[in-house]
Amino acid sequence: MATSLQFQITSTARFSSFKTAPSNSTSNSRSITIPSIGRLTSSCCINYHRQPLTAKASLSVELPTTSAKDIDGDSSKILLEVKDLTAVIAETKQQILKGVNLVMREGEVHAVMGKNGSGKSTFSKVLVGHPDYEVTGGTVIFKGENLLDMSPEERSLAGLFMSFQSPVEIPGVSNIDFLHMAYNARQQKLGRPELDPLQIYQIISPKLELVKMDSSFLNRNVNEGFSGGERKRNEILQLAVLGAEVAILDEIDSGLDVDALQDVAQAVNGLLTAQNSVLMVTHYQRLLDYIKPKYVHIMEDGRIIKTGDVSIAKLLDKEGYKAIA
Repeated sequence: MATSLQFQITSTARFSSFKTAPSNSTSNSRSITIPSIGRLTSSCCINYHRQPLTAKASLSVELPTTSAKDIDGDSSKILLEVKDLTAVIAETKQQILKGVNLVMREGEVHAVMGKNGSGKSTFSKVLVGHPDYEVTGGTVIFKGENLLDMSPEERSLAGLFMSFQSPVEIPGVSNIDFLHMAYNARQQKLGRPELDPLQIYQIISPKLELVKMDSSFLNRNVNEGFSGGERKRNEILQLAVLGAEVAILDEIDSGLDVDALQDVAQAVNGLLTAQNSVLMVTHYQRLLDYIKPKYVHIMEDGRIIKTGDVSIAKLLDKEGYKAIA
């Protein structure tokens, strides 16, 4: 009897611990629970018998387009619109976000900067539906739909991607299987045919070159034994393969040396199109030397207190946050 691995992708956040259920004494199989990984959060079961993976998702959400003009007269399509967003830590009810406002359009790169504890990472986690936080007010519209009504799975499949500051390991699941499963879940969401293993490799192969990763990484377990730089490259590989209308990069520059930062930034720039957008969370102006934002937002005490161009980041780098106060 062939060994069977059943992957149950749950709605638990990607930060949850990886769990392996005890083997059933009457079965030569084991059940593995993988936490949701931001971009791969569809509820699906995949049986693996040394055969092509098949992802099954029961999800039907329309993805209409929305066009609007703002006070600048910009008529490009709005992808993400956040109004007066407030949120607390679910367990303690401590308020972190105190009225965040942000509008992102197609083709734009935004950067969010701020001191430690200003709410930057919380904001990004709330957008993808992290269960540690509870939204208490405001609205978030993503591609014309109420994002707050969507589960993390639905947000992912609708085209919202998050690259985490500290990507987790997933023992027992290879990169190639992970990408194959995630890609087919998104294909199914978009009403497109699923791909077999050879087809998915043809999709992945040129993306490996983009992030300067060797093909041997595909056979390694997701992030297991990876260096910090390799984990960040792997995150961008997932973004490159899966695609997203809005990519949130939470401190993608942390822990990277100059060469690795340049490689990751080059890969991100190579993925930018007139139809998608990027939201970067960072402490350092150096990232903005490589990925040029149209807007830089400064967060303080759970709010965006100032928005401008990259000159704000340069001012911070030179004089610190006292220059903004």
